[in-house]
Amino acid sequence: MFQSRVEAMALVLPAALFAGVVFLLPVVVLLAQGVHIDGQWTLSAYADFFSKSLNRTVFFRTLRLAALVTVIAAIVGYAAAYATVSLPEKSKGRMVGLIVLPLMISPVARTYAWIVLLGRTGIINKALVAVGLSDEPIRFLFTETAVTIGLLQLFLPLMIISLISALENMPRDAVPAARVLGANWFQVFWKVILPLTREGLIIGGTLVFTGSMTAYITPAILGGSKVLMLETLLYQRVTVANDLVSASVIAFILMAMAFSANFLLKKIASARGGK
Repeated sequence: MFQSRVEAMALVLPAALFAGVVFLLPVVVLLAQGVHIDGQWTLSAYADFFSKSLNRTVFFRTLRLAALVTVIAAIVGYAAAYATVSLPEKSKGRMVGLIVLPLMISPVARTYAWIVLLGRTGIINKALVAVGLSDEPIRFLFTETAVTIGLLQLFLPLMIISLISALENMPRDAVPAARVLGANWFQVFWKVILPLTREGLIIGGTLVFTGSMTAYITPAILGGSKVLMLETLLYQRVTVANDLVSASVIAFILMAMAFSANFLLKKIASARGGK
């Protein structure tokens, strides 16, 4: 297509310069603030961050909730994706449209909708009291449960779409052949479906995990100050405390967790694929 590598590089150079100036340079400057303090290169800011009990609690809570949302999304996503690809073409198109529809709605609006559902005077509490399962409204808001539900609703479509794409590329006769050979549905999933769709699981898992870690609106609205996560703690450090050093540390931790999750998922998939 190109007569020389120079021509190809010339076309790539403007985009590379734009990405470097707009994205990479600010990130490098931000991360440098966490290791270059008072004219010295040091990791003391990271040691100070993890020495505080609150920061450790927020770190492990963020990691736990992101992992929980990813696991639930994978379980629900496989069931929804398999049911979708089994539908006739016309019905499958409509179902995919319904799955994609929430992504067209602002995350702010989708998160505030949970306040209507989970509030003390919300639909869920009214239903629980009406059927006699609770004598008084239950506090759902500003709990880890509310944050988990909100994040799951926010990122579940990404997992389902990734798995639908992977399942559609799977050989059509793989599942029927396994069933004919006597495999039960658990064996079919573990030995046939999961290995053949691991790439879709890696993509979906990475999107859901990193999205759950870095989402701000949902934890801020549904968790508030009672359920701090790294992203809400980062916002507080910048806007309230004006502590750019701690903000830099938190930003690096979020980036490191995102890359580590992707690396770990790829390693797990490669290990299973090599068996």
